[in-house]
Amino acid sequence: MAVHDHPHRRPGWHVPFPRRTGTAPASTGPTTASAATTAHVFAGLRLLTGFVFLWAFLDKAFGLGYATPSGKGWIDGGSPTKGFLSGVAAGPMESTFHDWAGASWADWLFMLGLLGIGLALIAGIGLWPAAIAGTAMMALMWIAEWPPARHLSDGTPSMSTNPFADYHLIYAVVLVALAAAGAGATWGLGGAWTRLPLVGRHPWLR
Repeated sequence: MAVHDHPHRRPGWHVPFPRRTGTAPASTGPTTASAATTAHVFAGLRLLTGFVFLWAFLDKAFGLGYATPSGKGWIDGGSPTKGFLSGVAAGPMESTFHDWAGASWADWLFMLGLLGIGLALIAGIGLWPAAIAGTAMMALMWIAEWPPARHLSDGTPSMSTNPFADYHLIYAVVLVALAAAGAGATWGLGGAWTRLPLVGRHPWLR
């Protein structure tokens, strides 16, 4: 048997590549189905997050018997901020929060914030203003609970489970993500909202 030498071939191991058969190459971008799935996932997250804020407003306003006992709601003369802010026992703004506790302006800002953020998320409009307001609210609540503290001001353990990441931080990130993703167009009024002339002139209102 004759052995033919092929000097143009390099010795070594070669990986066989499939030959092209003329079919179109697979797309590397997101498919229509995956884009639709992503939009629906963000829409569901938006609605759930909106319900968290809206329910907090309703419970504190009307005393629905969950976090706020019946008869202790805002309409009954109760204060939505007094209990939480007066109980702050750690952090650099402890005394400041005690001064704010139960103040009329603090109650109004807190409740309007909960209502506005909740309605914006449920409707899918004004997601960037909601994200900005919600992030500011979550930042203040994070400072009020002050997760970095191992002990409270009276020396008792704070029972903090993480020195940085808690649910306030997660909510803030979710709000920004929803706004950045334009999550109001699916299962919401975001599409119609962005077509308004005022919103077109001021994109930060989207």
